[in-house]
Amino acid sequence: MKQVEQLKWLEQVILDFYATKPVAPQLVETILYSVQAGGKRLRPLLLLELLEGFGIRLTDAHMQVAAALEMIHTGSLIHDDLPAMDNDDYRRGRLTSHKKFGEDMAILAGDSLFLDSYALVAMAELPSQIRIELIVALSKAAGTFGMVGGQVLDMEGEKRQLNLAELQAIHAHKTGKLLAYPFVATGVMMEADSQLKSLLQETGEWLGLAFQVRDDILDVTASFEELGKTPNKDLVADKTTYPALLGLEEAKDFLEMSLDKVETLLQDLEKKTAFQAEKIRKIVESLRLHG
Repeated sequence: MKQVEQLKWLEQVILDFYATKPVAPQLVETILYSVQAGGKRLRPLLLLELLEGFGIRLTDAHMQVAAALEMIHTGSLIHDDLPAMDNDDYRRGRLTSHKKFGEDMAILAGDSLFLDSYALVAMAELPSQIRIELIVALSKAAGTFGMVGGQVLDMEGEKRQLNLAELQAIHAHKTGKLLAYPFVATGVMMEADSQLKSLLQETGEWLGLAFQVRDDILDVTASFEELGKTPNKDLVADKTTYPALLGLEEAKDFLEMSLDKVETLLQDLEKKTAFQAEKIRKIVESLRLHG
């Protein structure tokens, strides 16, 4: 299936979820403002392309899991932009949620997206044990032991000189866990053995690391038009980033090394299974700075 078709289906699943007569129409308006703001949809696309790469025909259930992942990511962006967090006025080229609707509505929209995502997974027509495993894995990727925990480490690291191990620990949780979730969820939905699940998870974790290194580099090299948000935010906040710690050129080398590792693991998946990696490989290659 073409990615444009996947994205159209994904958006429709989210719209259908919120099409029920709402308790608070303004809340749904605020939610959909951010959901429909664009973005690469990297996380759900990874999940869908992984499933197809293993020869699985996509269903509404798969799309609901992918939509749930995108909803959590969108909720995290709404909260990241709040004044108490990164304090940004723009996201994806337009006003952030709190600038458009107020801080109170932005907080509640983020809360809803976090919570509604689990309803979507629970509703999916998948065996009950698989749904339970998907929900547990999503919670661990998004909550105290994943994204939120990593966000706290990130805040605690401001105005401190972190070493590489500390920086990697932050981003393995803040960014990496949610980016690895498509790989973890694929293993769950395939009912893969433990060895294959471990290989999938390792691939996702390396991709999550590469994504964060790339994000740090773009923060100091890209323009507002390219980013869709305010550049140099990490520099202003005095955060330790890969360019700040390693230097810009070495950070670029680190990015290439990380993406090369992903490629090696994809090749390993192809050798050990019937996995077709072409479409995932295109996504990975698009993260290279010349991509």
